[in-house]
Amino acid sequence: MHLFAEATMNFTLELYQQLRETEDNIFYSPVSIMTALAMLQLGAKGNTRQQIEKALQFSGATKKTTEKSADCHDEKSENLHHQFQKLMTQLNKSNDAYDLKTANSIYGAKDFPFLQEFLEDINKFYHANVESLDFAHAADESRKKINSWVESQTNGKIKDLFPDGSLSSSTILVLVNAVYFKGQWDHKFDEKHTGEENFWLNKDVQAKIVEIPYKGKELSMFILLPNEIEGLKKLEDKLTADKLIEWTSPQNMDMIELYLSLPRFRVEQKYDLPAPLEHMGMVDAFNAQKADFLGMSSREGLVVSQVLHKSFVEVTEEGTEAAAATGVEVGLTSALISEDFSCDHPFLFLIKQNKNNSILFFGRMSSP
Repeated sequence: MHLFAEATMNFTLELYQQLRETEDNIFYSPVSIMTALAMLQLGAKGNTRQQIEKALQFSGATKKTTEKSADCHDEKSENLHHQFQKLMTQLNKSNDAYDLKTANSIYGAKDFPFLQEFLEDINKFYHANVESLDFAHAADESRKKINSWVESQTNGKIKDLFPDGSLSSSTILVLVNAVYFKGQWDHKFDEKHTGEENFWLNKDVQAKIVEIPYKGKELSMFILLPNEIEGLKKLEDKLTADKLIEWTSPQNMDMIELYLSLPRFRVEQKYDLPAPLEHMGMVDAFNAQKADFLGMSSREGLVVSQVLHKSFVEVTEEGTEAAAATGVEVGLTSALISEDFSCDHPFLFLIKQNKNNSILFFGRMSSP
């Protein structure tokens, strides 16, 4: 598997392990969060940069790429950003089968001296709009403008990413990624919820896995359903990136006639991510004494004060509508095979782009 897909899978599950104790239902977009962090990494230096790479699960992957060159241009990091550039292009290509779009935007404090190279690279790799806002004198107006952009990019599904009072006069930089998806099932559910889908039983973990493709078959939802009604924790404990890659790969799936019963459900979640990201190795970025963002400005004192993620999903007989947005604020401091597959107990689910194995959304449904 491609290193980028492997890193995405690892990141998805590492973050899930951090979030699994907090809520009954879980839903987030790994691609959205990773894109926002990758934009942040572009302006980071030293240990701060390495720790962001570690959290992104790229530190191992980048060792297999070219090492740092003599002209101080970090080729292995460029490789990382080239991968995101390629992903942005793939996700945003026009498609009649479904509606999928991801967008990046950067809001910098008015008159703050950002390095030109950082602004150019952000635009080159992430197609990000860069806009100046007057956080110092109009923080709340700036917040509303950012929230309005996120809402427009997610077809109105993600509102108020940054809550009232969350941005202030000390805000210097806000990085935002939004992703939106709406797709119809390749086979719509009829009243009896029947369909012909891919299906595989994993004997080790005692869980069934079903793939439900969306129209066009470029994207699929995978459902991991424990055999036992109380078997979700056992499945979560044993779930690794390698296993998930193996279980969802086409060669391990068989096509059978399946009577699939899937509940309609709708989930909206919001996550404050600094604590989970610190547990994943990204520590210095949140520490005013240690944060090093000299790749985005020659001024010292930049520190990440917030990483917010908000997500929405609705699954119906017709298909799925999902959206997510991630905002990163950097502030300036003064210092068994059966034909029945009934999802009537807690399960895990993910929406994946099949071509490059990128996980767009990942979740746990405990109470529809």
